[in-house]
Order: sequence, then C-alpha cells, then structure tokens
Amino acid sequence: MSILPGNSKDICRIIGIFEDMKRMTILLVTVLVAACTKAPQLERRYEELPLGAIKPEGWLRETLIRQRDGITKNLDETYPQVVGPDNGWLGGDGDRWERGPYWVDGMLPLAYILDDDELKAKAQKWVDWTLENQREDGFIGPDKGYPYVEGLQRGMPLDWWPRIVMLKVLQQYYNATGEQRVLDCLGRYFRYQLETLPEKPLDTYTFWARYRAGDNLDVVLWYYNLTREPWLLELADLLHSQSFDFAGEFLRGEMLATKASIHCVNLAQGLKEPVVYWQYKRDPRLLEAVDKGLADIRRFNGFPSGMFGGDEALHGADPRQGSELCSAVELMYSYEQMLKITGDTRLADELERVAFNALPAQTSSDFRLHQYFQKPNQAQVTFGLHNFDVGQEGTGQVFGFLTAYPCCLTNQHQGWPKFTQNLWYRTGDGGLAAMVYSPCKVSTVCGGSAVTISERTAYPFEGTVELALSLDKPGRFPLELRVPGWARSVDITVNGSAVKAEGKIVRIEREWSDGDLVRVEFGMEVEATRWYENSVALERGPLVYALGLGEKWKKTVLSGSQREKFGDCYWEVFPTEPWNYGLLRKQVLGDISSVEVYVDSSKVGGEFPWTLSDAPIRLRVQGARIASWQLCGGDAGPLPWTPGGAPDVGDWPNYPLEPGETVDLVPYGCTKLRISEFPVL
Repeated sequence: MSILPGNSKDICRIIGIFEDMKRMTILLVTVLVAACTKAPQLERRYEELPLGAIKPEGWLRETLIRQRDGITKNLDETYPQVVGPDNGWLGGDGDRWERGPYWVDGMLPLAYILDDDELKAKAQKWVDWTLENQREDGFIGPDKGYPYVEGLQRGMPLDWWPRIVMLKVLQQYYNATGEQRVLDCLGRYFRYQLETLPEKPLDTYTFWARYRAGDNLDVVLWYYNLTREPWLLELADLLHSQSFDFAGEFLRGEMLATKASIHCVNLAQGLKEPVVYWQYKRDPRLLEAVDKGLADIRRFNGFPSGMFGGDEALHGADPRQGSELCSAVELMYSYEQMLKITGDTRLADELERVAFNALPAQTSSDFRLHQYFQKPNQAQVTFGLHNFDVGQEGTGQVFGFLTAYPCCLTNQHQGWPKFTQNLWYRTGDGGLAAMVYSPCKVSTVCGGSAVTISERTAYPFEGTVELALSLDKPGRFPLELRVPGWARSVDITVNGSAVKAEGKIVRIEREWSDGDLVRVEFGMEVEATRWYENSVALERGPLVYALGLGEKWKKTVLSGSQREKFGDCYWEVFPTEPWNYGLLRKQVLGDISSVEVYVDSSKVGGEFPWTLSDAPIRLRVQGARIASWQLCGGDAGPLPWTPGGAPDVGDWPNYPLEPGETVDLVPYGCTKLRISEFPVL
C-alpha cells in the first residue's frame, strides 16, 4: 500500500511543510547555540513564521496577483532609469539611494508568498549583489557617488538611510531561506556601524536615518536574538541615542498638536522606535509614550481611514488635506512590528483599519496607477496645489504612474505582502496566533504535527471566520484568536461545541485532530464616530463607509520637462452625481440601529471587492443635500460645522433642510471619489 497522498496538491503541501521545518530547524539550532553560550534572549509576544508559510486565498490572493502583474513584476521594465540594471545596488552607476531597495522590500516577500520563481529571481539579483560585494570593513551597498542626473539620486553614497531599507530586505530573505551568509553579512555590517556611528552619526549625510532608525534597531535586536552577542546591545543603545526622540516628543505632547512639525512618513515609520527599544529596556515610559502618541495623532490629525493629515508635513485633521501612500504602508509596517513585540490587540485593529480602508483606495484596481495624496473627503481628483504642504507641482492628488515624488511608486509594494505575512504568528510556547483576519492558508509544525489551517472568510465584509485544521497526526498546541475592539459580541465553537470567549485574546489549548473546525462569529454593528468639525463617520467592523460617487476619468498627456519628471500622463476623476450630503441627526446620533445593512450575496466572497461596482456591502442611511456646500479650490469645500449641543447653547440647525432621501454608503476602500466625514443635519 502506498503511503503517499492521493494527489499532487497533497504532495506539494507536505513538501512545503518540510521546507518550513528545515528553515525552522536552522533557526532553532542557531537560537539553541546562542542560548547555551550567550546573553539572554529578548522576549517578544509573537514571532513571524517563515516567509511563504502563509498563503493568501480569496480576495487577498487576487489582490496580490493584481499587484504582481500590474506594477511589481515589471517595474524594472517600466521604470528602468531607476530600478533597472544600472542601479547602484546592482553594481551600476545609476540611482543608488532608497528607491531600488524600496522596490525589493516589497517584491521579495511578494515573490515568496506567491511562490513566483520569476519574481524570486529578480529579487535574488539584489540580494546577491549586496551579499557578494560587502566591503572588508563591513559596509554594504554602493559606496561611490556620481554627478547629478535629472530623475536619479546618485549622490549621498554613504548615507545610512537606504541601507536601513536593505537591512529589512536581508532580514526577510533570511526568514525565507535561512541562508547563513545573511547572518554573516549582518554581523559584519553591525560591527561596522558600532565602530563608525560615533564619528559619523545617523544624520551625518541626511536627516532621514535619524527619524527612521527604529527599523535599523529592529533588525539589530532580531539579529541579537539569533546570536546573543552582547555587543549588539551596545549598538542598540547607540542607535537609540542617535535617533529622533519620539518617546520624549510624544510625552511632551506639543509636536503632534502642531502643524508642519514633522514629515508624515517619518512619523508613520518612526513611531515604532520606542516600542522596538522597549523589548530591550522594558521601560514602561516607552509604551506610555506610544500610547499617548497614537491618541494625539487621532485627536489632532486623525482621519476615519486610519490615516492622518500629512501632505509631506503634518497638516491637521481637515478632511480636505491629504495622506501619503508611503505613510500608509509604513504605518502598517509599524503596527505589524509593534504587534509582534507587545501583542496589543489595539495595534491589530489599527492595522486593519488602514489596510481595509486607506490602502485599496489609493491605487487603481489594476495597480498601474496610484495617488500620492488621498483625501477623506474627495469629491473630485484634479490637478492643482490643493492647499497641500508640498503641492508636487500640481500632481499630488491626481492618479498616475510617476506623478508627484517617485518614492511611493517604489515603496507601495510592501503594503499587501507584509500584511499577508502578519496574518498569523507563532506563540512563545509553539502554538499559533491569528491576530489579523483575511482569507488565507497557513502551514507549519505545531506539537510535533504538520499542520495546515485554512482560514475561510469574507472578512472584513462579514464577521464569520472558519478555521479548518488539517494534521498529519494529532498534536497538542495552543491556538490564540484576537477579538477585535469593535466586536460587540464573539461566539467561538470547536467542532460545534462552544468555547468560553473572554478578553481580547482567546486562547484554546487542546489536542487537535485532522478535520477539526473552529468557527468564530464577531458581532458587527453600525456605529457613528466623531471627527473634524464635529462631523460623523459611519463604521461597521473594521470598515469605514463613505458616499461612493460615480466616476468620470479624464486623461492628460504630458510633454517636455513635465513628461520627464512625472511620466507620460496623469488622470483626473470627476463625479457623475451629487456629493454634498449631510446625514440626519435623528438616525446617526439617535436610532443608529435603523441604518439598513444591505448585503449583496452574489458579491460577498467575490474575487476582488475593492471597486465601486463590486462592493458587497452597503449602508442605507437618511441624508439630505446641503446647497451651500460647494466645490472650492478644486475639491469639496470646507466641511460644514455640526452644532455640538453645548448644554447652555443647544442644537441649532445651521442649514435649511433639503428634502430627505435614502443615501447608499459603500466601504471606503471601494471608492476613488468619496465623502467619509459627514455634517449632521
């Protein structure tokens, strides 16, 4: 009798699990050797699984495939002047700063998650050149500068900042392959940093590394946990001492309450630094600082989409201001790294808020166009300055391939792949934790058993999640499930039997068998939240709902110097229906349960839900148009004030009430034109 499984899919699954076991064994041996001879390990709540152990399913897989085919796989052909073979990180005399490493930082995890050999080969060239051309003193990357050429960054060859991005690339590559030469390279480079930073600190060449040192520190402490070399903690202290003092600024409270006080991406990327350092120092003040920082971002600059006003510099909470695409993917990465360290489920809530709302709204459905700045209230998309902190010569809001500053063209690639990689974690005692939800499949080893869990769900559009377990033999291990902060109820069953669900993380520890089924039901209810000018946004589960407007796209072809700088063309988008609606007080601030949730069963679980026509869920609310709320400066005018109902003033209607009507709201992420912060009438 054959002991082989009955079909090729089973064979591939087992081979994949054995590959994961091999990588995990290499990692385990490295850690055990360090444990016997070195300094103590730094504790983290969760650890990543090997890159590729989590495979997307359903809409998430389709999203990653569209990203691969639309922008990631061919960027060296569509943007060869920067990420082609002349790039300095491939040994050429071309661009040698952040944009090449940015692309690889998203391309590499996408390649291993989709198991795409062609994409792996493209990423491999960058990894190999970096590893094979390390200087004897440990320095990595191109070290020679060249005269300025329009559109290229060929100066600043010794700047610390682009090397921080490449550290993330190498970390991910090791997580996918377990190659020892990565650890050898990192060890030499970190020695170089320890010896060189006292004389040439992070801000010697540019200021970027000073604000973004948290990523450098994160890789150092990850490497320390593998090797336990005490001198790495000296480097950690040195990096922290030279980085921007986010903890101090957050605790003082002035920076986040002040417009134009910090670059938006530096904030999104740097806010993790106190938490990263906390895993070493365990100073509660560091966590308190980030708690206060996140609260103040929401209070002074927050948008319902999970983003904040920052159209280059921090720019307040007015929904006519923009948020940058780089900020979105970097904020997601900050939440992911902090979540692994602390296990704080609020970070997972915020990660999902950005991923399911802001991220899909800022790229076209084929990923060939993106928007540098998006707005929460975006009645139209037009060429112009739009009162942004940096107007990008009028291209900041329009959709295009190379419009505005080109960082987002290359940095956007990390968003969805790293989100996928962070759907599941390994617990400290060898179990699994589902901290973020989306359709996927995870394969690994737990309790001595080869385990595959298929996560079947239409989340975030519905609150039902089924986890179907497949094991080669029974095994005992814990399974941890996050309860979202918005969930009004939670019901969990294992093979039909109820499990007691208490707290923000439900832990189920038992012996699992092949065919076990865990079913989770999170209660989703419509709720109103308050924003700028006392406005209201409607939310259900992790999704924000917006007035989605019909779209008319207009293409403008560029020529001359504009074409060289911003690409062949850009696209403006205009509404085909009225946008100037407010919502009725008696419903959104009264009987919110009367808001109708309309579910299109033919679209729930659809292949790609992130378009206006494919939105599977709609909210039907009562609203009315505000005649005096008109376009201004190329977009929706100032948001009308909603009277606040002070006890010695009362609620006075400010606008003549137009005839009421039923208004359909769709998930924010399905829109390109929208109103998401509504006046209340």
